[in-house]
Amino acid sequence: MRSGLLVLFFFISYFHLSAQEIRILDSDTGEPVAGVAIYNQDQSKYTISDIEGVAIITNFSDTEVIIFKSVSYKEVYRRKREILQNNSIVVLEPGENQLEQITLSAARFKLKKDEIPQKIVSIVPSEILMANPQTSADLLESTGQVFVQKSQLGGGSPMIRGFSTNRLLLTVDGVRMNSAIFRSGNLQNVISVDPLMVENAEVILGPGSVVYGSDAIGGVMNFYTLQPDFSFTGGTSVSGSIYTRFATANNENTVHADVNVGRENWAFRTGITYSDFGDLKMGEHGPDDYLRTDYAERQNGIDVMVENPDPLVQKPTGYDQINLLQKVKYMPSKDWDFNLGLVYSQTSDFPRFDRLYRKKDGVLRAAEWYYGPQTWFLGNLKINHRSRSEFYDKVQFTGAYQYFGESRNDRDFGEPVLFSTEENVDAYSANLDFEKSLSESKLFYGFEYVLNSVASEGDFRNIQNGETGDTASRYPDDSKWQSLAIYSSYQWKISENLSLQSGLRYNHILVNARFEDRFYDFPFEEANISTGAFTGSLGLNWRQNHFVGWRLGLSTAFRAPNIDDIGKIFDSEPGSVVVPNPNLKSEYAYNAELGADFNFSDNLHFGLTAYYTYLDDAMVRRDYDLDGVTEIDYQGEPSRVQAIQNAANAYVYGLEAGLEIDFSVALRMNSQFSYTYGEENDGGEYVPLRHAAPMFGSTHLVWNKRKLKLDLFSEYNGEFDFEDLAPGEQDKAYLYATDANGNPYSPAWYTLNLTGQYRLNPNWLATVSLENLTNQRYRTYSSGIAAAGRNLIIALSYNF
Repeated sequence: MRSGLLVLFFFISYFHLSAQEIRILDSDTGEPVAGVAIYNQDQSKYTISDIEGVAIITNFSDTEVIIFKSVSYKEVYRRKREILQNNSIVVLEPGENQLEQITLSAARFKLKKDEIPQKIVSIVPSEILMANPQTSADLLESTGQVFVQKSQLGGGSPMIRGFSTNRLLLTVDGVRMNSAIFRSGNLQNVISVDPLMVENAEVILGPGSVVYGSDAIGGVMNFYTLQPDFSFTGGTSVSGSIYTRFATANNENTVHADVNVGRENWAFRTGITYSDFGDLKMGEHGPDDYLRTDYAERQNGIDVMVENPDPLVQKPTGYDQINLLQKVKYMPSKDWDFNLGLVYSQTSDFPRFDRLYRKKDGVLRAAEWYYGPQTWFLGNLKINHRSRSEFYDKVQFTGAYQYFGESRNDRDFGEPVLFSTEENVDAYSANLDFEKSLSESKLFYGFEYVLNSVASEGDFRNIQNGETGDTASRYPDDSKWQSLAIYSSYQWKISENLSLQSGLRYNHILVNARFEDRFYDFPFEEANISTGAFTGSLGLNWRQNHFVGWRLGLSTAFRAPNIDDIGKIFDSEPGSVVVPNPNLKSEYAYNAELGADFNFSDNLHFGLTAYYTYLDDAMVRRDYDLDGVTEIDYQGEPSRVQAIQNAANAYVYGLEAGLEIDFSVALRMNSQFSYTYGEENDGGEYVPLRHAAPMFGSTHLVWNKRKLKLDLFSEYNGEFDFEDLAPGEQDKAYLYATDANGNPYSPAWYTLNLTGQYRLNPNWLATVSLENLTNQRYRTYSSGIAAAGRNLIIALSYNF
């Protein structure tokens, strides 16, 4: 009898212990995660997962919150009862430490970051939540390594290493976002990417044409949006987040929600964000030149200049925006997966603020100047296959369709005619990318095809009598831009501490546009461009010892003429009009950079990168003639004829430095600094390069312990004297402050900021920021709008 009771007790104990055995899995791969620390909130109970990701949690009570922590994964809080109900499985998502070790940007497949020669900035989810950015332009700026110019609140034009706009490339989920009408003037397209829908982002500093083709001269900005997660329990799992934010400087109200439904082979992710931004208020302490003293208003059918009751409020600058996301993922087997992504963004009308305060003889030039709704849609299908064939281990097909819609609307002060141009682009692309492991090396190769079809029209409307009619379109209607490419990249791990990466790409560009003679008598009827471009790269990454590692890179890049270059008609500035030029060719960049990473100790790291880029046959705006005609009438004003031409060369060099100091487990300092200098050949004379930003950087002091995280940081910019400004910027006195000699200049500035983040419980996270504590009044270089003054931001998120 006694022995029978012992046997019964043994079996009861065995089954009880088995019920307390859990498994910890990686959310991306489903593989077990070893070495995960598992403990309760007062750390009185502790265990760790074994090599199979298994741990015993018998000692924890059913209602107790258990914490799962690993250096490479996001921290997870779960009640024991919930874990057991979830088939005793805990799923961990890769965290920022793990994400920082790999990159998708260098070859379209995952590579170890410390084995590539390019400098890549990674932005992870925790940084996005801490930065509280209103737009993705603000997100890029928060890194301290990307300079951002703004012409209005609804905008943000990044500058990287002396280049911007159509000399930088944007991608979303690996799909090229640059369209055939990306211009050399400031671009606002990055605001279509919702930062709350971004899972992580990477910025390549320097050329990326071998992998990404045309436009990737100064850098590549890659955004990767939220991905669906499978269920690892065999049933259906539901998770998601709700987020809301308010900011005082422009009375911002933002709400966001996303939900993930996962099954064993299927997963769905749906997201929505709506933001409403009011007029932006600038700071109190700074140049009076930036004050908004008056604005245009229409009263009783007449344009009048109205005194602004609060000159710190920049009227009008507000707008609203909606972003939608839908993702579907299907994995029929471990060797195949299918991913469908749908992304949609639309703004309301938003004012072009820098055009609304220009004056002539003390009177505002424009009564209205606004962009119509900026619309962007991306439909993206990815098919991945894993194999051990002779030709590849992984292959990825990416097919995408994008729609871009934008318009410009302007009316002179005191005039009844509102001029409008509207542009729509249908963009199709297909990529086929392969990866093959070869002993101690990897080979990447692929093919790409891109087609952009541009529709453009112009019209006018008399707001007094309702008369309407057609005017010249901004671009030739029904024009086409095509790109065909083949490319390869090779990574060779020469030794444990030495890696070589090389690449080669051939691109062929076809451009076709026809010009109407209804409004202008051009000496040509069409433009047909067929041009090829070879680009290459070669780089070494050498970890000399524990103390220092070196990166050396040589590369070329190019930008082919697009529809904006060859066919645009627009007023570049008062009294000048840009006309089409069908005789353009590609511009080329030649780049060299050397980087060093120093590990003085486990707690002190310093990085330094020096680079030089030479741009040949640069496409620039210069005076032009149409069969000897140098002046034409444009919207009722005599205007000097200009055109984009291969008329210049330029050079840029600079330094980038980064410092990290861990004073303790809880306290860290991080500082970034960038210096850029560039000149452009203007008629035989070298002058400052327009998009070479002044010195800029940021310094963060971060304290993080348990549930509380504090970030005290400063952002700063150097000064540009009048002599430092490019000639085109010297002519835009309305953008700048005035020096003692009455000349425009860009003053230095700094801000002090404090952000606090507190995790109320495993589900709730509160973030409060007080930006620009000293209420500085400043504009970033070349910007047409002053930055926010003292700004309180309150955000609350709930994860389920």
